[in-house]
Amino acid sequence: MSDFIQKVISNKLKTSLISYHSIAGGCINNAFQVKTDSGDYFLKWNKSPLLDMFRVEKKGLAILNAHSPVHSPSVISFGEMGGKSYLITEWINKGSQNDQFWENFGRNLALQHQVTMDQFGLDHDNFIGSLPQSNKQHQSWYSFFINERLKPQMNMASSKGLIDTNIQKKFDLLFQQFEELIPDEPPALLHGDLWSGNFMINSEGEASIFDPAVHFGHRETELAFTQLFGGFSPKFYHYYNEQYPLEPGFDERIDLHNLYPLLVHVNLFGSSYLSGIVQTLKKFT
Repeated sequence: MSDFIQKVISNKLKTSLISYHSIAGGCINNAFQVKTDSGDYFLKWNKSPLLDMFRVEKKGLAILNAHSPVHSPSVISFGEMGGKSYLITEWINKGSQNDQFWENFGRNLALQHQVTMDQFGLDHDNFIGSLPQSNKQHQSWYSFFINERLKPQMNMASSKGLIDTNIQKKFDLLFQQFEELIPDEPPALLHGDLWSGNFMINSEGEASIFDPAVHFGHRETELAFTQLFGGFSPKFYHYYNEQYPLEPGFDERIDLHNLYPLLVHVNLFGSSYLSGIVQTLKKFT
């Protein structure tokens, strides 16, 4: 491992390695803090066949850095070497939240969500966790959400024997109602995988977001996912709504939006996440 890190640092960053240590928390990649003569960096690596996962992560971070007021790490280098693929970004030093942390985070995410385009999706596919995520573009949010989000995950879960035909039939009934249940919104620039594990407080006391699954989608899906596993203060939603008010009834739609991340978790971690899906389907069908 030390030989690989040494070669990446010397060949790609043209600097000398001082030390490195493993970072816990990720369930997909190997992650390290790397100290060098030119400063600290974040390095993660995996097997060479997963190079495309890092390629699209680089693209996603570049999009966020170009268009979002919320901080994301800059990509320093990515590629493959010695049978391993890797991504190197700037190192983010941890800090303590300042008094305006949740206000700034909420308002800045609202400003990010006001960045729009004429279609839902993106000009390239990416990943949600380690699973492929199709971003084929659609004019309609309902069409995009059904065909590029829910159906691929349903098909994957079905092929693994994790959901049965009864659940699939209930999804089909729900699909017929989406246009009435979810209000029209312009496509919004989304981080795409925003939960408490994918942001941190940096040394300036502000939020830094990382590990994106960027696309243009319905902004309510982003806000719904932030509530799935907790970790966001009520102040965050208050100031978001001040900056970019949500349509009435958002709280009643949260479970609909979270069908996608719950299906992702079923496919990644098993049937323990299925109960939330069943409850939502029972509620709306």
